[in-house]
Amino acid sequence: MASMREIKRRKDSIANTQQITKAMKLVATVKLQKARGKAEEGKPYSEFVYNVVRSILAKTPGIDHPYLKSGNGGKHAAIVITSNRGLAGGYNSNLVKLVMQKNWPKDQVEIYAIGRKGRDALERQGYKIAEYYSEVINEPLYKDAMEIGSKLLKEYKNGQVGEIHLFYTSFKNTVTHIPTVKRLLPVEDMSGEQIPADAQAIMNYEPDEETVLNAVIPKYMTSLIYGALLESLASENGARMAAMDAATGNAEEMIEELALLYNRARQGTITQELTEIIAGAQAIQ
Repeated sequence: MASMREIKRRKDSIANTQQITKAMKLVATVKLQKARGKAEEGKPYSEFVYNVVRSILAKTPGIDHPYLKSGNGGKHAAIVITSNRGLAGGYNSNLVKLVMQKNWPKDQVEIYAIGRKGRDALERQGYKIAEYYSEVINEPLYKDAMEIGSKLLKEYKNGQVGEIHLFYTSFKNTVTHIPTVKRLLPVEDMSGEQIPADAQAIMNYEPDEETVLNAVIPKYMTSLIYGALLESLASENGARMAAMDAATGNAEEMIEELALLYNRARQGTITQELTEIIAGAQAIQ
């Protein structure tokens, strides 16, 4: 059995760690409340835009536009949204696994990493990091999503990439966060799917198809990227809050176990001292 000094030192160390995890949980909770509101407000709009653009293909067969067919390039552009910090459970690792599950040849993938953790993990796995945006995820802005979308649209149109995918964590509620992937371009049509009534697109183009789609597709890209940023930030703070709550609970259990061990060790020491005193008194007699 460990000595009383060792048990007490370990107990104090865990208690200090518990104070840190409690503080981190509180901070994550406050950030979650703020991020959750923005994510829930923006989600209906991004989903509506997504369905509207997809419905264009379903209701306009044979439409010819560069944004609606595979690009000339064979590479896959992957926008991967993770966090800059850890201590968030499996939040970051689940996104990295989702990218790897695609089984794309690594030399045919261009990673547009938003967040340091995803960039580092994918770089270690041998993926090429085409662009890295570290500050975007700290406080997502619409203009950031617009810049990222514009750059990718330009590369897609020039044939540098053939497909654009968005990897992010969908925010359902405080405890449920789902790693998600969406193909942004070429736009997935809704052939054979039931189109939501509020997403029925009017197929009368003015002045023409190309002009309309040139205006709609960039907004579609920006809204989806921005919505994914907001949901990812809410998911990150939710995951961190849950992880810190679990860590605090584990620390409490360890402290209780160590307190029991300390009391047993102390009891054993007292018993031994009493035995020695009694033995010494009997020896004198």
